[in-house]
Amino acid sequence: MIRFECDYAEGAHPRILERLIETNDIQTCGYTDDPYSDHARELIRKLCGREDVDVHFLVGGTQTNLTVIASILRPHQGAVCAQSGHINVHETGAIEATGHKVLTLPSRDGKITAKQVQKMVEGHWADVNHEHVVQPGMVYISQPTENGTMYTKAELTALYEVCREKGLPLYIDGARLGYALASPANDLTMAEIAGLCDVFYIGGTKIGAMFGEAVVICNPALKRDFRYYIKQRGGLLAKGRFLGLQFETLFEDGLYFEISKNAVERALEIRKVCEERGFPMLYDSMTNQQFPVLPNEMIEKLEKKYAFFVWEPVDAGHSAVRFCTSWKTTKEQAQALAEDLRG
Repeated sequence: MIRFECDYAEGAHPRILERLIETNDIQTCGYTDDPYSDHARELIRKLCGREDVDVHFLVGGTQTNLTVIASILRPHQGAVCAQSGHINVHETGAIEATGHKVLTLPSRDGKITAKQVQKMVEGHWADVNHEHVVQPGMVYISQPTENGTMYTKAELTALYEVCREKGLPLYIDGARLGYALASPANDLTMAEIAGLCDVFYIGGTKIGAMFGEAVVICNPALKRDFRYYIKQRGGLLAKGRFLGLQFETLFEDGLYFEISKNAVERALEIRKVCEERGFPMLYDSMTNQQFPVLPNEMIEKLEKKYAFFVWEPVDAGHSAVRFCTSWKTTKEQAQALAEDLRG
């Protein structure tokens, strides 16, 4: 069975495992107060082009999202996101469990626009009963989105301008950020992203790390007491060196971008074959997730050899599926799927 259902089916990049073994007997302080974590922070600040950002390491994406969001919002506020946003559909009510409502906006491709946010916020304050309604307190987006689509520099700039105008912090979920940065359709750098939001995180779990996410806080107003929030949410790992060491390994010589590029190239090979066969795409994704619409008979045959998600039915005879490549997907694996799609 060749697996294309997610980008975390493999363990960790061999260089990370080697570094964990090499440093295993070295004693350090806990809770990411160690030299490896400090160096990883330096490397991330350099990529962001800013020395004033705070960098924190957490274990997983859901933990990161609920910690960041709960630290920003007041009790009567909610987080604005696309209806398909990860915090709305795939986190088991984790945000609601912190006492905050997720306020959704309709979206065809997984993205939300500056105009949508402006209309929601202005509509809230124009309502004479606004004190009886959850107040929009921040905006959450993913880069790339759940559907593999990406915000352009122009779209992100417009969105951030509205957020600043309305006093809403903008938070970017970067669980797959490396795959967005490696896409041939991308026009944003890490430094530009750091300048166009208040806080974002760099995903490690889905891009070569055993586990771990790096939160980058750009807005000084959001920095205070953040480690208290991490601890309260169970994210302040005693052996935090394992987090810092992984990000140090990923960023010290460009490994993060190298393996992200591999996943995108393999995914686009699969996309090319689908286009050659005339299979339409549910979403126009240029990242590591591809959503072709296939005949149901073909899907049944492919399921005998490959693991992937049947995303949604399109009509009586066709369904959209998701093929998700990873940092570890080999050319041979992608070619095997491509040949079966051809045949």
